[in-house]
Formats: sequence, structure tokens, C-alpha cells
Amino acid sequence: MSEVQVAVLYGFGINCDRETAAVFELVGAKSTRVHLNEFISKSLDIHQFDILAIPGGFSFGDHLGSGRLLGNRLRFALREELQKFVQDGKPIIGICNGFQVLVKTGLLPGPLEGEIKPDFVQRASLTLNNSGRYEDRWVTLEFDPQSPCIWTKDVSRISCPVRHGEGKFVMPDKKQIDQLSDNNMIAVRYVDPSTKIGEGITDVILPFPLSPNGSSRNIAGICDKSGLVFGLMPHPEAIYARWLHPLFVQGQAPIIDEVDGSEMGEWEGEGLQIFRNAVNYSLGK
Repeated sequence: MSEVQVAVLYGFGINCDRETAAVFELVGAKSTRVHLNEFISKSLDIHQFDILAIPGGFSFGDHLGSGRLLGNRLRFALREELQKFVQDGKPIIGICNGFQVLVKTGLLPGPLEGEIKPDFVQRASLTLNNSGRYEDRWVTLEFDPQSPCIWTKDVSRISCPVRHGEGKFVMPDKKQIDQLSDNNMIAVRYVDPSTKIGEGITDVILPFPLSPNGSSRNIAGICDKSGLVFGLMPHPEAIYARWLHPLFVQGQAPIIDEVDGSEMGEWEGEGLQIFRNAVNYSLGK
């Protein structure tokens, strides 16, 4: 494979498609912004792409709940195509509203037992923040090194913005969340930045604003059992460069180890590695 092809959905209120497409380009992929109707009408074949990205935004105005209508459109119009996409070993990411969409379609968390095959059964939801309002702030995220998630390889802790009103992750009962935890499917959580890396993850819900929404077990993002499908409420595409960090002007933005071949060089931000991981996976690296 000479170049990884990424389909970035747009339309119906998605509004982070251009920056999502741009970050994939920065890590060597070829991004194409695709209107959902192009896949539904078969004017474009989803299987010509190696990665599918569902960006943030306010699809269908969040009517009937964030991600509900777009999720239903995917579930009923592209069911077989999405099932084959995952079974062919191709990664999918949903960011913010995209995460809500993946949860409402049932692609996340997906089956918790038995065969790893999308069944489009909704097992979780993302509901109103505990604050009762839209939250636009920076948070600290820590990633589970034991997670099968291909998107989070070698990412330990980053600062990242959230921009949502319905980001509180919930499931019907403790048993199901325990299954997520036992399978290492809780790929990323909100943590207290004052803790050391490796010591910040806790099941006790952190106080606001360390947790911006009150998610069960401080869940910021999850993957399916295969590790291919990943969704998170924060926006890693919004910290692709160091100068986007709120502490940059104070000289306190984190400096990451320079990545060979990175277009950003010393200016690379903490979020870019997430997208590079998926591209490298698609290249077989």
C-alpha cells in the first residue's frame, strides 16, 4: 500500500471535518471529505478507503439526542458496509459527536462476549453533563497501556480540549462496565493532572472540572474488543501542534519526543500520535 486512504464524513451538521482531514494528511495519509449521502447512494464505495473518521459537530442539530439521527442513518443505510469494514480489519474513529454516533449505532462498545462482530445493538449512551451545560475546557487524559486499541499505542497522557453538552458515558449496570474494564476497552479516562503518569486512573468519579461531565469511571473514550473502533469525547485533532496548547505562550506546553519524518518536527502536539497510529496500522507497521 503506497498511501492510506481516509474517508472523513461531513454533512448534516458535522463541523470538524476539515481539521480532522488535515491531521490525517499531516501523518502521511490521503484524506477525502465524503458526504454521507455519497456512501448511501453508492456514488462512492466505502471499501475503497482504509480508515473511516466521524468528526465532531452537531449532526442533525442534536435533535432526539446527540448522535441519534446520524447513528440511525448509519445503522440502517450502511449496516452491511460498516460490518464488512470492521471485519476487514479497517480502523474507525469517532470524535465527540462522532463518538456519540458510534455509541448510538452500537458499533461501540459492540459485543462484550463471544465473537467480535458488529451487531448494531446499543449497549451504552452519552448523556447530559452533570453540570447541566455545554462544557468547553481543557482536560487531562490518560490512556490504558493494556488496551487493544490500535489508535492509542504509545500514548500515555495528553492535554486535550472538550466541547460538548452530552459527554457523560453511562451503561445500564455495573456488570457491563466491569466487562469493559476487564477487556481493557476503557481506552482513555479523565485524570487529575497533579498525579503521576500510571497513577491517575481511578474508578472514583473525579470532581468537576477534572471530569467535565461526570462519566462513569471517568471514561473519556472506549474501543471495541478488536481495538479497531475507537471513540472519545475530547478533540485530539485540536492539539496537533504545541502552539494550540493553552500554556504555550507561557512556555509550558508539553514537548514530546520528535518523531522521525514528522512534518511538525519540534512543534508536534500531543494529539497527532493517535492519528499516526491508525495510519501506521493500515500500512502494516
